[in-house]
Amino acid sequence: MNSQFHIARNICRRAERRAVSLSKSESVEAINIIYLNRLSDALFVWSRWISHILNDDENLWEPTR
Repeated sequence: MNSQFHIARNICRRAERRAVSLSKSESVEAINIIYLNRLSDALFVWSRWISHILNDDENLWEPTR
């Protein structure tokens, strides 16, 4: 289930990037871009919450130095 939230977040982020690109040539209300950004944040939090509820192990990102 966690992976489904991450896939949905990926699709949402893609839509946000396309909306930003479109806004350079067409009229796109800022609220739409803001909504997509907040939705992507919510999907990320929900994926973490689901992992916690299901006691799933998460692979946390560790930056290389």
